[in-house]
Amino acid sequence: MKKIKKLFAVLMIFTVLLGLTACGSANSNGASDTQAAEVQNTAEENAAATAPDKAAAENTSAEDTSDHSDILVAYFSATGTTKGVAERIADVTGGDLYEILAADPYTDDDLNYSNRSSRCTKEQNDKSVRPQIGSEELSLEGYTTIYLGFPIWWGEEPRILDTFVEKYNFEGITVIPFCTSGSSGIGRSGSNMEALAGSGTWLEGKRFSGRVSKEDL
Repeated sequence: MKKIKKLFAVLMIFTVLLGLTACGSANSNGASDTQAAEVQNTAEENAAATAPDKAAAENTSAEDTSDHSDILVAYFSATGTTKGVAERIADVTGGDLYEILAADPYTDDDLNYSNRSSRCTKEQNDKSVRPQIGSEELSLEGYTTIYLGFPIWWGEEPRILDTFVEKYNFEGITVIPFCTSGSSGIGRSGSNMEALAGSGTWLEGKRFSGRVSKEDL
């Protein structure tokens, strides 16, 4: 009888231990499933939170690449006078600035109009001369209006302006010439360049002094 009771007790203990083991395993699996669900939820929340930021960054990038005015102020300035007027026009109109630089810059001796042998004198006396442009290539895509500035040399536009207008296509663009000088008017400069360009709608243009105000412009 004692042996039977002892055997029964051993079986009860074994049964209890087995039950505890099963519960522990179930709790462990439950905890693992809960942690996995939390990790997945966190990842989904992070993705949802960063999606607007990513979209905003992409939109900003697209805006940056297409953000330029439809007005261009292009100018050649040997002494800085025309540059000052061009900058004021750009400020008034909100236009982009582009400087037409000579590949071979003009020196003070080159600009000596009283010397018949100076570079400028020789260039202006020869309508076939085309000084090379040294500034970077320009795209006119998207521009509808161009203000084209230059100093008056011997009553006309400098020959480097002829190089410029022959280089680009002004189809669909309104070109407004402007010049700077001590007293000489713009003369035939606009019509000269219009004929050489062969495209675009060219207005007559106007002469300004280097001291012209933004209000007058």
